Amino acid sequence: MSGPSGEPPRGSGSAAPPPLPPRPGRSTPPPLPGGASVSGVEGGARLHPTEGTRTYPCRRCGGELVFDIAGQRLVCPQCGNAQDVVENRGHSVVEHDFEGALRSARGLTGEVQEKEIVCQNCGGHTTFSGSLTASRCPYCATPIQRDDVQDAPGRVGVDAVLPFRVDERAGRELVERWIGSRWFAPSEFTRYKETGAFSSVYLAYFSYDARADSEYDGERGRRYTVTVGSGKQRRTQTRVDWTPVRGRVVNAFDDLPVLANTGVDVEKVAALEPWPTHEARPFSHEYLAGHLSRTYDVGVAEAFELAKGRMAGVVEAAVRVDIGGDAQQVHRVDTRYSDVRFKHLLMPIWLLTVLHRGEPFQVCVNGVTGEVQGRRPVSAVKVVAAVVLAVVVLVGLYLLVQGIRGR
Repeated sequence: MSGPSGEPPRGSGSAAPPPLPPRPGRSTPPPLPGGASVSGVEGGARLHPTEGTRTYPCRRCGGELVFDIAGQRLVCPQCGNAQDVVENRGHSVVEHDFEGALRSARGLTGEVQEKEIVCQNCGGHTTFSGSLTASRCPYCATPIQRDDVQDAPGRVGVDAVLPFRVDERAGRELVERWIGSRWFAPSEFTRYKETGAFSSVYLAYFSYDARADSEYDGERGRRYTVTVGSGKQRRTQTRVDWTPVRGRVVNAFDDLPVLANTGVDVEKVAALEPWPTHEARPFSHEYLAGHLSRTYDVGVAEAFELAKGRMAGVVEAAVRVDIGGDAQQVHRVDTRYSDVRFKHLLMPIWLLTVLHRGEPFQVCVNGVTGEVQGRRPVSAVKVVAAVVLAVVVLVGLYLLVQGIRGR
C-alpha cells in the first residue's frame, strides 16, 4: 500500500519494520477455584450466573477454547481439540422497527456500568470498563464474556456478527507493510514492537434501512457563450442562464452502517468500509471467544442522526441529477424518513495502538477485507532532511546544466 501523497516510497534497501508485539501467552489453566458457581452448559459454553459471564472449556483437557479465524472453528490452544461453532441455524438476521424501539426506549442509551468480574478459572479479578463485553483474564488468559450487558432490559441485543476472515498473521503483515511505507514516520514510531498493543476486537455498529422522500427548491443552469469586445479586445465569455426548479426525489437505503462506539479514530474506522454485511451471520457468542468485543455506547437514536448526515450527501447528489442542466444550485431540501429499520451488528477489526510522546496513534485493519487505515506522527527531522536533500539535488542539477551550457 502506497504512502500518503508527497511521501517518497520506501527504497528497496530500507530495513523492514520490526514485527508487531506478540499476543499474551497462554498457560495451562488451573482447576476451578473453590466456590465457583457454574449453572450449566449452553452449547459449548460454561455459564457463570454469579458473575453474569461465560467461558468455553475444552472437553478434552480443560483448557479454554478460542475462535480460530483460519479454521472458522473453536480450537483449544493447549491440545488442539476443535469443535464447530454452534450457530443459530434456522434463524435469520432480525431487523428492528426504529419507531417501535423509540416508543419502548430500547437502545436509547449507550451507557454501560463498570463491573468487576471474578475469573472462574483462576480466581483473579478483572474490571470490565466502558462498553467492553469480551476480554481475557489478565492472570490466566481465559476468554471471558459478559452476558448481563447483552441481556439487560432496555438494551438492544446483538443481531448479527461478521466473523473475522483476516487472521492474526495476515493482520500483522498488513500493518507492518502500512507502517513501513510511512517514510516520514519518526524512528520511535516504527519501534512499535515495544510500544504498541495489537488486538482483535469486535466493534458495535447499527445498520439502517430507510426510505427518504425529499422535496427541493433550486435552479437549473444552462451554459452558453457570448462574444464581447471588439478588435484586439474581442473575446468569448461563458455565461449561465438560471431557471428556478422544484421537485421531489426518493432514495432507498439498505444496510447503511454507523459505528456505535467511541474511543476509536472514527474517521479512519469509517474509511475501512465497505463492510460485506450480506455475509453477516446470526449472532453466536462463540465467534467472540478469545477476542475483545464492545457493546454500543452510542444509542440507536443518536446513531440514526449520524446516519442521516451520511444520507444527506446521497440525497443532494440525487437532487442535482434530478435538476439536470449544465450546473445546479440547491437552495432547500426537506427530507422525510420512513420505513426505518435497524440491526445491531458486530464488525471485526485488528487494532494497533502506539503511544508516541504520550499521544495515542491507531492503525486499524478491516477483519474481513484487509483494508488498512490509520494515523502516524510526522518526524520534523525527516521532513527537514528531505527538504534539504531536495534543495541539494535541485542546486546540483542547476549547476550541472549551467556547466554544460558554458562549454
